[in-house]
Amino acid sequence: MPRPRTSGNSRQPEQPEASQAGSPRSEQGPGLVSRRRFDSKESKAADAGFKALVVFCALAVIAVVGLILFELLSQSRLSMSKFGLKFLTKQIWDPVAEDFGALPFIYGTLVSSLVALVLAVPLSVGTALFLTEICPRRIRGILALLVELLAAIPSVIYGLWGIFVLAPFLRRSIQPFLAKYLGWTGLFTGPKYGIGMLAAGVILAIMILPIIASITREVVMAVPRNQREAALALGATTWEMLRMSVLRNARGGILGAVILGLGRALGETMAVTMVIGNRPEIAKSLFAPGYTLASVIANEFTEAVGNVYLSALVEMALILFVLTLIVNALAGLLVWSITRGMPSRTLA
Repeated sequence: MPRPRTSGNSRQPEQPEASQAGSPRSEQGPGLVSRRRFDSKESKAADAGFKALVVFCALAVIAVVGLILFELLSQSRLSMSKFGLKFLTKQIWDPVAEDFGALPFIYGTLVSSLVALVLAVPLSVGTALFLTEICPRRIRGILALLVELLAAIPSVIYGLWGIFVLAPFLRRSIQPFLAKYLGWTGLFTGPKYGIGMLAAGVILAIMILPIIASITREVVMAVPRNQREAALALGATTWEMLRMSVLRNARGGILGAVILGLGRALGETMAVTMVIGNRPEIAKSLFAPGYTLASVIANEFTEAVGNVYLSALVEMALILFVLTLIVNALAGLLVWSITRGMPSRTLA
């Protein structure tokens, strides 16, 4: 259709409001600029406040650890001045004569934790692989919930179960079998009490199993799916796929889970105290009773009547504290040595 003609003198209608609104010299311009400056100052103040808060939280954690270490050092000074480094190598624990040594307790702590790791690590890794790779979806959530439920059970319940169920079962069935077929190793000899280092190791294994299994499960799920599919496409079996594609990439996270479980085993008190036998001696056999650092502190701290006795118990706590720090430091070093050449996406 033909357009209507317009005269040459016609002008477009002016829009003063629109032009004034877009002009930087408009009446609202200074207000907008000041508002932006105010928002900028407010955001900088919020950032500064948040930074100060997180720095305070980090320093508070360091301060708590430092205060704990300072208190342990100050309260154990009497024992350290009297016994020196011999405190770590002596096997005598005589409160009457005020002659103390920590070697049986260090031995019991390390052996019971080692037994727990030997039993718990294969079960935990196998459980995690089953839940992530093999278990049907309809029961996966139920099984995962049951595994994590083990971590919510109080340690005193584990101890009672160990006394009334585990110890009799070990005494009647497991220990005779081990003594008959593995007694030549020297680890399964002597009287069969039911309670002892083996019972403590089994209890600790059950207690740290959900920790290792849960973390391992999360680490395995973080491995990219295409790596599994590539291994299967090349003709690998399920076990070969898990070994080459999953476990190889998840080993750093699995090692971290094992170390967390070890930290739990080193510091466990109540359940171990109820089943380990509480005898300060060093024996090769796992059937023999033992003692741990945490157990002796829990059992005898309220009964300490002398300053040297109390100082020796506090030095026990200091040894446990230092032992935990050493284990965590070694764990960090091992994780770094294993994962330094791995892509960041495979780390958990």
